[in-house]
Amino acid sequence: MIRLINKQAQTTIGNVTLFRKNCQEAKAAKLAFRHLSVLSSINNITAYNPPIIRPFKVQNEPILGYEPGSKERTDLRKKLDFFLSDVTDIPIVIDGKHYRTENFENQVCPFDHGHVLAKYHMATKELSEQAIQASLARAREWENVDINDRVNALLKAADLVSGKYRQDLNAATMLGQAKTIIQAEIDSACELADFFRFNAYYVQEVFKYQPISPSEDIKNRFRLRGLEGFVAAISPFNFTAISGNLCSAPALMGNAVVWKPSDTSMLSSWVVYKVLEEANFAPGVISFLPSKPMDFSNNVISSPDLAAVNFTGSVNTFRTIWKNVAANLDTNKTFPRMVGECGGKDFHLLHPSADLSTAIPQTVRAAFEYSGQKCSACSRLYVPSSIWPLVEQGLLEITSKLKLGSPLEFDTFLSAVIDGASFKRIKLLLDFVKSDSTHTILAGGNASFEKGFFVEPTIILTTDPHSKLLTNEIFGPVLTVYVFDDAKMDETMTLIDQSTPYALTGSIFATDKQFLRTAIERLKYSAGNLYINDKCTGAVVGQQPFGGSRVSGTNDKAGAPQYLLRWVSPQNIKQTFVPITDWSYPYMSV
Repeated sequence: MIRLINKQAQTTIGNVTLFRKNCQEAKAAKLAFRHLSVLSSINNITAYNPPIIRPFKVQNEPILGYEPGSKERTDLRKKLDFFLSDVTDIPIVIDGKHYRTENFENQVCPFDHGHVLAKYHMATKELSEQAIQASLARAREWENVDINDRVNALLKAADLVSGKYRQDLNAATMLGQAKTIIQAEIDSACELADFFRFNAYYVQEVFKYQPISPSEDIKNRFRLRGLEGFVAAISPFNFTAISGNLCSAPALMGNAVVWKPSDTSMLSSWVVYKVLEEANFAPGVISFLPSKPMDFSNNVISSPDLAAVNFTGSVNTFRTIWKNVAANLDTNKTFPRMVGECGGKDFHLLHPSADLSTAIPQTVRAAFEYSGQKCSACSRLYVPSSIWPLVEQGLLEITSKLKLGSPLEFDTFLSAVIDGASFKRIKLLLDFVKSDSTHTILAGGNASFEKGFFVEPTIILTTDPHSKLLTNEIFGPVLTVYVFDDAKMDETMTLIDQSTPYALTGSIFATDKQFLRTAIERLKYSAGNLYINDKCTGAVVGQQPFGGSRVSGTNDKAGAPQYLLRWVSPQNIKQTFVPITDWSYPYMSV
């Protein structure tokens, strides 16, 4: 009888080890039949099947040229005229519904601060709570949408960015953030499309991992769930692409997002939101919530349902947000994840062997493109004294040719800084330099508030290796140069590494291979993105994942697969097909 039972067990489920060979009692036989019955019913049931991601390939969005007479240039002109012809009214959007309040602000053109570009409505406490509740209500429903459908929504958004909305985004970015035509194109068209496409592509990578199942008796599965609660996305003014990435990446991974766009990039953010809406991101998945910073902190960040913060902006703001989150840990339902990309004090280091034909123009570009308002912008330059005369001559020659003006004039190299507060801060710094004996202005140094927030591209030479211009973030078109004795290269690398709390980007220019090997190791922790014989700006999604450490941020590398893992809560599922029924172990036998 028992031999028959064992034979049935082996036939049904394979090697059934739960029966002892010396099992002779009828009670054991009854238990065996019972287990076989249960196992027969569940043997073909798998508790969880990982999703099958449809494979596809991606590439970086090509940069259009905008030559005179080109179609893209004509189309862009039409969109610029369209946005300049009227004030765009920007609502709050919660669960797909538009709200307007009596509390509104204006966005102006930085290069023409008398021109109101957009009017945007500010969220009240009640609307903030409504956005949170909408997110909580939609989160699980959105997470249960097939991941392939979410991927397709983001791919559709990328196609809308590179096609239908390309010039809307470029025009809004040029007018609202004072970017030149090329700076807008590489940001709001190309980088934004790249973020959307590559994040969709990376889903294949992050879902690929599954744990081993060492025998047929068990099956192990790894599931990526959305976070419990909602994600707060707080975006900066300086990159339209970053704004789109901050809100869309968590949504791609099954989360609902409450998005606070920057006041000074509201128009381009509004276009991004419309793109995502048209791409079939469900209502309530992303709430568009213009808010005063303190109101957003008190009403949204302080919510016990906060699951994560996705932030790009200043160090001080991120610290304030983090402290607010920490102050509410006793009431939070989970430990909120903090993802932040902050500022930098980014460097170029020249070696005597550097090829100056590339080092000089690349330094000018890194320092003065977009008026030094990239978090990766070069703001400190270290030059050996033996090559300084040639470097100085080259820097001054190129800088004298840079046109500061309106981005509507397509030969403009750099335009205004973003707002009055930024202008005043930089102006005070220039006033300090003019009165300090350790600093000499070699180029620029002037600023004008009359029509726009214009600051000349400025080069400053300092003899103080610990000058605040070499240690503190400026976020403007100001490059500070420190010239050092050739014999003190080692000390200079220590200075670069230790004199500032930032560690975002940096570049080394040299042709000496031994020095490059040494410098790469010496400056290992000085930058999250380190460049060799190239400028410290211009990271491309999919090629140079971006982010820094120390106070430059949490270094989660936007533009890489692991960035998506910040927006999921993994669960491991073990399913046993041959349950253990004995409480004892073999060693306990006597």
